[in-house]
Amino acid sequence: WGLMLALSVAIYGSHAPLLTHCKVDGVIPFSSAAVVVLVELTELGLSLLCLLTWDRDLLGVTISWHHVVPFALSALLYAANNNLVVHMQLFMDPSTYQVLSNLKIVSTALLYSLLLRRRLGARRWLALLLLVAAGVSYSCGGLQDPGGPSRMELHITPVGLVLISVYCLISGLSAVYTEAILKTQALPLSLQNFFLYFFGVLLNSMGYFWSGTEGGFLEGFSSWVLVIVISQALNGLIMSVVMKHSSNITRLFVISCSILVNALLSVALFDLQLTLLFFVAVVCIGLAVHLYYGVT
Repeated sequence: WGLMLALSVAIYGSHAPLLTHCKVDGVIPFSSAAVVVLVELTELGLSLLCLLTWDRDLLGVTISWHHVVPFALSALLYAANNNLVVHMQLFMDPSTYQVLSNLKIVSTALLYSLLLRRRLGARRWLALLLLVAAGVSYSCGGLQDPGGPSRMELHITPVGLVLISVYCLISGLSAVYTEAILKTQALPLSLQNFFLYFFGVLLNSMGYFWSGTEGGFLEGFSSWVLVIVISQALNGLIMSVVMKHSSNITRLFVISCSILVNALLSVALFDLQLTLLFFVAVVCIGLAVHLYYGVT
């Protein structure tokens, strides 16, 4: 379990540096929608492989549509969120998105508490707020380019504020809703993943062709893109295990801890420098872990 969570932290933390490595003349040369489709396809293939390996006896079992349909809504919520991330960049700068997207920790925790009826005491709420503080601190300048401007300026429009609010709401709702499905159904996880990623492939493929992306499906792809696809697919399967056997709160801690990996890779690969805000973020994460898991 610990190795699996550590792998997930590493994958989350390496995602942004890998994307930076893929850039050509400062621009990502491939379609992000195509990458999402490939990730969903890979997850579907891995789920089918797990199903054939460990749960082959279920292939002849009749499955009710009541078991399948809920995953369509889950896939729809995830697809909507993926497209919203791209669209709302038009109404704010990347730095503002990085800062405000940390609010999805609060929205996820609120929906987790309300919809799943899991009571979080004051100490645990404080821990989650510390995770938000860690994310904001790191986003506001945990890393610094020695040759770049020292001051970060944020910009967002009123439409951007609405979109970031909707994004945080859908992000929390999709995660909590998926956890509820995975836990309430008696089906094995491999079969549940197969249903989820089948709808994921279907909806994201429709989104790709609807967007009318110029160029070929694999245009601009490189070996680094292949690494991103495989790592993100693997991480998706790990998060399914986390939501099935643990909770979305564990997922939030994994995402927050990935800051450490992201920072170390950015320093090693791009000669960026750690600032005081990075160490503030580290302290906040350490206190949050201690408050949520270490104090009885």
